[in-house]
Amino acid sequence: QVQLVESGGGSVQVGGSLRLSCAASAYAYSGNCVGWFRQAPGKEREGIAHIYTGGGKTYYADSVKGRFTISQDNAKNTVNLQMNSLKPEDTAMYYCAARDNENCFRLRSPTDFAYWGQGTQVTVSL
Repeated sequence: QVQLVESGGGSVQVGGSLRLSCAASAYAYSGNCVGWFRQAPGKEREGIAHIYTGGGKTYYADSVKGRFTISQDNAKNTVNLQMNSLKPEDTAMYYCAARDNENCFRLRSPTDFAYWGQGTQVTVSL
């Protein structure tokens, strides 16, 4: 059974940091494109960071480049998202998603991902 479980969300002040984790089942994790998405109220879900776990290549949205870092932990089948210099506009529900044994090649749309976690809320306040 494919599972993706996010953790690490919460509330933080502007300029603060949070680290999100996505614990994936082996099928979802190995040699696959795993991505982080976010969705704010009234807005479309957007891809912000992807990683191909087969080689470690990463992809970022311009809105988070230089502030967020996606990484993989092969010992734990986990994909992490380190978020620094957080802004109020980063407030959203954050989701982990995995493709179906496919590479990323670029930042992709939500429809390219087959499996999704339940989401974790991130709130950035002034």
